[in-house]
Amino acid sequence: MQLTLGERLGAALKTLPALPDAVAVSGGGDSLALLHLLHDLGHQPAVVTVDHGLRPGSAAEARAVADAAAALGLPHTTLTWQGWDGSGNLQDHARRARRDLVSRWAVSRGLQAVALGHTRDDQAETVLMRLARGAGVDGLSAMRPATRAQGVLWLRPLLDVGREELRLYLRQRGVVWSEDPSNENLRFDRVRMRKAMEMLAPLGITAHGLAATAARMAEAREALDAAVDAAAAQVTVEHGDLVIERAAFFRLPSEIRRRLLVRMLHWIVPSAYPPRSRSLDMALGAVAGSRRHTIHGCLLSAGRSLRVGREPASVAGLSCPVNEVWDGRWRLSGPAVPGHEIRALGETGLRQLPERSGEGQPRSRLLASPAVWAGDRLVAAPLAGFNPAWRAELARGCDHHDRWPLSD
Repeated sequence: MQLTLGERLGAALKTLPALPDAVAVSGGGDSLALLHLLHDLGHQPAVVTVDHGLRPGSAAEARAVADAAAALGLPHTTLTWQGWDGSGNLQDHARRARRDLVSRWAVSRGLQAVALGHTRDDQAETVLMRLARGAGVDGLSAMRPATRAQGVLWLRPLLDVGREELRLYLRQRGVVWSEDPSNENLRFDRVRMRKAMEMLAPLGITAHGLAATAARMAEAREALDAAVDAAAAQVTVEHGDLVIERAAFFRLPSEIRRRLLVRMLHWIVPSAYPPRSRSLDMALGAVAGSRRHTIHGCLLSAGRSLRVGREPASVAGLSCPVNEVWDGRWRLSGPAVPGHEIRALGETGLRQLPERSGEGQPRSRLLASPAVWAGDRLVAAPLAGFNPAWRAELARGCDHHDRWPLSD
């Protein structure tokens, strides 16, 4: 017996690490159907809509979502974005803006998990777009059912449901949804891929098949991640740098080597995206030749060991009060005085260190290390051993087995 949409959604929710306490609804058919389906299952999520203000009807669409939420007895919030300056990739800017606005909204209200209306068709289109860019296993794995980013768990419980199934469900309920005119604009990659899907269907290349490929790639990604976990056991943390014996690093299979390097880079400088393949290839070539190399705000040094640390130039202009986290990594504690601030030690600080301070440590590590300053006067440099009244510790977990899952 075929399961209903509600039953399929209920089954999908049981596989997720948490139930949604919020749902992002644009007013389109996918997210609006998700809202109604969640309500049918007895969930009472908070509803949020982002009005990008990019076309005249966007405010009316946000009000329509507010009305739909009110009819279901659910609280609704409209967030507005006015940040696009007309340059760059509009859809990418809009997607990042949505994620940023919704995450800050959720965190401010203590909401843990936000449901998104991505479907099997979105999954297939994403696979095609990434295939066109020459993506590997990670790219072709496409979207995960659950990802954590910016303090929020993002849930995609409809990845096994087709777009037309959701629209049929809405028609049967008499629910009207909005169609974004940009969904027909061939300027955008996703729209072109959507049109391509129509031409590929007679060849047997369907959304269902591409989504199945993405699922198999996800299984391959899990196996590769497990191999990187094992390789990461050889990495040690030294004063905020990551170090692995160079010979051991190059004994790893090339794909595991690349992934381990990406993981090390992201441990030093967290980011939603890995470096580009060409940049990684250049970095690996430099390491193979025992040359220093900068990538992703990090400095790679390779002698007997491969050392990944912060690039001094990347932190040269960073400063913050002594009671805040510096560079997203370091927390300093000591006898703070008003007006003191944390900056990189840098060349100016090195010149002020007593003789033999920081002896035995790589100069680049010292240059990029956190220090306490009173104007131009160096107060403390904990990693160099100057002024023992001050201590520095990593503000986030320094377990080198930590994963850095990338946002889809």
